[in-house]
Amino acid sequence: MATKKYVIGSIGGAMILAQTLTAFAATPSEISLDDSVALALKNNPAVKIAVQDQEKSNWSIKEAEAGKLPTLSLGLSSTRMPGAASGEPGTNYNTSLKLNWTLYSGGRLEGLIDQAKLNADNSDLGVTKAQQQVKLDATTAYYNVLQAANMVKVNQETVDSLTEHLKSVQAQFAAGTVAKSDVLRSEVELANAQQNFTKAQNAYDVAIASLNNVMGEPLDTERSLKDELAYTEFTMSLDESIEYALQHRPDIFQSKNSVTIAEQGVNIAESGFRPTITMGASDGWSGNEFPGQANNWSVNVMANWNVFDSGITKAKVKQAEAGVDKAIQQDVQTRNGVQLEVRQNYMNMKEAEKRLQTTKVAVDKATEDLKIAKTKYYAGVGTNLDVIDAQLALTQAKTNNTQALYDYNLNKAKLEKSMGL
Repeated sequence: MATKKYVIGSIGGAMILAQTLTAFAATPSEISLDDSVALALKNNPAVKIAVQDQEKSNWSIKEAEAGKLPTLSLGLSSTRMPGAASGEPGTNYNTSLKLNWTLYSGGRLEGLIDQAKLNADNSDLGVTKAQQQVKLDATTAYYNVLQAANMVKVNQETVDSLTEHLKSVQAQFAAGTVAKSDVLRSEVELANAQQNFTKAQNAYDVAIASLNNVMGEPLDTERSLKDELAYTEFTMSLDESIEYALQHRPDIFQSKNSVTIAEQGVNIAESGFRPTITMGASDGWSGNEFPGQANNWSVNVMANWNVFDSGITKAKVKQAEAGVDKAIQQDVQTRNGVQLEVRQNYMNMKEAEKRLQTTKVAVDKATEDLKIAKTKYYAGVGTNLDVIDAQLALTQAKTNNTQALYDYNLNKAKLEKSMGL
């Protein structure tokens, strides 16, 4: 498991480095999806926090391993004492050098070291999780900008079409072939379309600011996007996606480690049933001249076995065993949650994929219907209401198609994240 994780981590690190270099090569005003992800990974605090947790966990290993090594302490003291009846006050110095070494802890130190290593392993996986989440956040923000840009385009096309139609209606009204109500209705629909265009433009500006925020850039940075929302088929099946997630999701590895950490907790608790063996050595000097004259040294080996502790150790073992059962259930819960997440994202992606097909047909038919409605109206055999209804239908069809394309790409990105890609 560890080998697989380190291989995955190395590949991920190389990809992140490549993305970062790409971001630096890009011009400030134009940016691709990969550039956005690279900047987010470089600047986002969530990744930096995970890296600091990783550093902290690595030092925790050193702390646990130090428990198996000897310790050496130096003690110094001086005492001022009154002298004899006819003498001057004197000072007595005491200097000591002590060594302590735990030779056998009943398995407690070994368990703490193993726990520290597993916690560090989880921190490494935490960095990967943070990177995957930031990648999804940046991708979502990028797609939001593309979606907003598409909606600006749709609403601009509607405004242009209604503006052209209004001019024709006004010309026909001037010629006396249509009623004033046709002009008024056309003006109202154009005003509504202009209002929707303004809202779409504002949504685009907000989306740009949100993308800049995810990337750690000034919110008012002007950018144009290289990529576009496009359909790219996802070839893996649902079962293959779930299986991949169970083998690659960092949450799964962290969950496994948590079970092992809990099992080590049982070993640590059971160490209270076993004896401990320590070795000590000391050397001391004392006298009225620093550091002292008399030399007193000793070496000892001490074994200690707590034969009866009123059930404290047994209670600790039972608590640790309950912790193992809890960790196992949490592992099951994590696996079920991963599978559910993958399934939901996969099905949402497929649903959007189907909508892509139907909405594309709807756009084609609505475009043709608008042409027919305009032709009939200008020939005097159709109504202005037919034209407006056809225009509204086309705008809705384009909106639905744009939304389906956005939903497909967004759910695909969520699926990839839930799989641990």
